[in-house]
Amino acid sequence: MTRALIIVESCFGNTRAIAEAVAAGLIEGGVEAQMVDVAQAPGALPEDLDLLVLAAPTHNRGLPTAATRAKARAQAGPGNNSPGISEWLGDAEVPAALSVAAFDTVISKGWLSGSAAKAIAKTLQRRQGRRTVSVRSFVVTASKGPLATGQETDAHSWGRELADSVKTG
Repeated sequence: MTRALIIVESCFGNTRAIAEAVAAGLIEGGVEAQMVDVAQAPGALPEDLDLLVLAAPTHNRGLPTAATRAKARAQAGPGNNSPGISEWLGDAEVPAALSVAAFDTVISKGWLSGSAAKAIAKTLQRRQGRRTVSVRSFVVTASKGPLATGQETDAHSWGRELADSVKTG
C-alpha cells in the first residue's frame, strides 16, 4: 500500500483543516495517509513512506519563525510552544527517493503575499538538492481565518492528484 505522511504546523486551525482535506483526498485516491502535528513529527521518517506533505501558514511572506509563531499564538490564545516546520526541516533527514509536496495557507495569492510552501521547497532544494512534487497555496480570508470558499474542496482534489501522481511514480 502507498503511504503518505502529512506534517502540519497550524496556529489558528486553518492549515490543519486544509491538511485534513488533503488527507481525505489521498485516502480516497487509495493512499494510506497519516497527519501529525509538527511537534509530534518523527525526525527519522519511516522507510516505507512514499510521500511526505509539509504544511505551514505563511507568515511575513515565508515560513513562520519563532517570533511570528509567538505573535500568532498570542492572538490564538494559550497553546503549545512547539517548533515549526522550519525547525523540523533543519533537523530531519528526508530520504532522496521520497516524493515531497508542500502547501501553505495565505491571506491572498498576490505576488506580495509570499508563500511558506515555496519557502519549504527552496529549503529542501538548498539543503538537499531536491525538488518538490507539488507546491500549493490555499486562501484564508484574514490572518485568523476562516478559509475562503471552496478551499477545502480544492485541497481534497489536490490530495487526489497527489495520490494519482505518487501511485504512478
